[in-house]
Amino acid sequence: MKIQYILIAILFAACQKEQKKTETADFNSIEIPEVAETNAKETEKLPLHIDTIILSEEKNANVSRILANLMEKEVDKDSIVTSKFRLDFYQNKTKVASSNVEIKQYEKGAEWYGSFGLTDSSDKNSSFIKITSGYPACGYTHDNYLYYLKNNDLQLVHQWYSMSDSGWGSWTEFASDETGKDPKNFYCKTVAFEPSDDDSEDAGIVTYSDSISFSLKGDKWKKKLLSAKERPYFEKKMTFNEFHNQQ
Repeated sequence: MKIQYILIAILFAACQKEQKKTETADFNSIEIPEVAETNAKETEKLPLHIDTIILSEEKNANVSRILANLMEKEVDKDSIVTSKFRLDFYQNKTKVASSNVEIKQYEKGAEWYGSFGLTDSSDKNSSFIKITSGYPACGYTHDNYLYYLKNNDLQLVHQWYSMSDSGWGSWTEFASDETGKDPKNFYCKTVAFEPSDDDSEDAGIVTYSDSISFSLKGDKWKKKLLSAKERPYFEKKMTFNEFHNQQ
């Protein structure tokens, strides 16, 4: 009888040992799911379209070209399309700065233009860069941007709309009392020249509005509105020839 109990005890212990081995094996066989590595280059959003703005062919230019990357289009409830762009500024083959802008009702076939300086007579190595986007035809609204790029630090100083139709239209004019490549103070105003309401086809009315002063504080530009927003502070009746002969 004792031998029988001893055999049962041995068999029971063997079963328990085998069960523990099985449980341990099952636990160790659980695989931890791997986390997929994300490649930044693969996930970077590619542009829908790219336009190139050539600014300078000189090797020492602050910016030689700008790439206008169309990144996205959004349509709101009123079916107004907003196009989102990333502007990449290049010095030769090196990207030195970027800026994001949005344009509503961007026309298919619109073109991009760029130039250095506040005015046409500005230094070609100016830190100011003007960019214009719009359809190249009369009567279309253009989006305009004034940037300031110094030591690879880019700032959008001002933006505005312009339109020209056979000598009529509206635009922004910049001026400064300072001389030199980059003034530290300047101002701008919106100029509009529109046909008058009388019977003369040659008569028009010129108005000035939105006078703004700009000043460089440290390394950032500050602006101040000097007149009532979108309300003319100057108005004069002129013929078409009188207006354009004074320009």
